[in-house]
Amino acid sequence: MIIFMKVNFIHTDCNIVNCGQKNMEIDLKMLEDAILNQQNFATVRFYNWSPKCISLGKNQPFEEFYKDFDIDIVRRPTGGRALLHDRELTYCFVSPIKQGQSVIESYKEISDALILGFKKLGINLEYAGERSKNLRYCMNISCGADVSYMGKKLIGSAQFRSRGYLLQHGSILYDLDFDLVEKIFKQKPSLDTITTLSEINSQLNQNEIIDALKLGFKEKFETS
Repeated sequence: MIIFMKVNFIHTDCNIVNCGQKNMEIDLKMLEDAILNQQNFATVRFYNWSPKCISLGKNQPFEEFYKDFDIDIVRRPTGGRALLHDRELTYCFVSPIKQGQSVIESYKEISDALILGFKKLGINLEYAGERSKNLRYCMNISCGADVSYMGKKLIGSAQFRSRGYLLQHGSILYDLDFDLVEKIFKQKPSLDTITTLSEINSQLNQNEIIDALKLGFKEKFETS
């Protein structure tokens, strides 16, 4: 059983933004390197997307109506439903799997780190309640281990496991183009169930958020 893990952070240059395909390649390379080198520590990176992109879950069927929009499409290594990546900060976390730890247990550990990070910014997050799975847009769905603010989902994540290691990445919403999401996914995202950082505290900048999240990951994984 791993009692604690060192957490390494891949340098984040906010001026370097990758397309969806490149972002997924980098995430998978993080996982492949961890497996190849049998790393006993966690690796985290934060990133953005340009141009905006729809990511599809690993086993999700491609919907023909996605072609109606001039938006990149990429398939994630993780499961879940389709997601529009636009005005957000994304994190990727790769680590060895603790002995006997279930997917939901590791998912909650990572969510704990995110909650700790945002607490340092004066934002108190909590676990979201479970919501209907019969929806196309990922942020409309909650598994109960996702992260919310005052009952509204803020962070959506998904996990993939391979040969004793896990990769989890997730979207932290700065803002959301509700009209575009409705047009793409043919379902309206609800202001009652989804929130964004622009609603919570529009004065925060990306560097502040990343610095706080780094502290949250270190506090969770290097001391527990």
